[in-house]
Amino acid sequence: MKLFRTADGTVIEHEQQYYLSLQPHWESVVNRSQLHERLQSELRSLSPAGGPAWFAQQVLLPPIGSRQEVWAAGVTYLRSRDARMEEAKNAGGDTFYDKVYVAERPELFFKATPARVSGPGQPVRIRRDSTWDVPEPELTLVINAQAEIVGYTIGNDMSSRSIEGENPLYLPQAKSYDRCAGLGPGVYVPEQPLPPTTLISLAIQRAGQTVFSGEIEIGQMKRQLTELVSFLFRECSFPHGVLLMTGTGIVPPDTFTLHRGDEVRITIGPIGTLVNVVE
Repeated sequence: MKLFRTADGTVIEHEQQYYLSLQPHWESVVNRSQLHERLQSELRSLSPAGGPAWFAQQVLLPPIGSRQEVWAAGVTYLRSRDARMEEAKNAGGDTFYDKVYVAERPELFFKATPARVSGPGQPVRIRRDSTWDVPEPELTLVINAQAEIVGYTIGNDMSSRSIEGENPLYLPQAKSYDRCAGLGPGVYVPEQPLPPTTLISLAIQRAGQTVFSGEIEIGQMKRQLTELVSFLFRECSFPHGVLLMTGTGIVPPDTFTLHRGDEVRITIGPIGTLVNVVE
């Protein structure tokens, strides 16, 4: 079962049929316990709005409500640790990433407000004052106010490696700016958690040619998803729910940087594919 935030309201997808939810706000749909069961119950009182042809005409919005936030976890995969250490080596900050990878406390940081998030098909940005930029494809958790993972979406954590590598204290500037995050296309709400064999795939196209691609299983993440959620909620409350990007294990080589006009495609099988173009 999937949820999509559209210009006409929240759409529930079940077995290739699409239903408009009676709930008035996105947060009122996703900020519930036992969401899969709640959606099944709601479907019994709804008639389909249409099939795939009807859905293809809908304008998809990023799956985040106006009162929600996007947070992110860093250095959760070995590949990410190695890349962060290399980029920060000249600034003397490389050991910080090695230490946080093995520490009890994970790296968590604020990523974006809803106004700085791009949805499927919308452009994402690279900073004008950055010289080395990459997308970071990430499984993103949809979490309700009770700290329960109720669904999953795809996140693109746009990042300036040149700014972060200059000094680890510049992380907020490297990570948070206008259109710094892509989310979508919708929220996958399964009956059971995603298996560790779930693949995240990234493909970057430039002028019709693939200039980088990679994939990784979420089971290679060092941290448990519930562990990350537990730390996020230790001293923060999210009365309308929150989204948490869980880190990336796909990092292009140091010689690669994004160009304006590049198309970034991130696929997580059960969720779908998020496509954004860099502007």
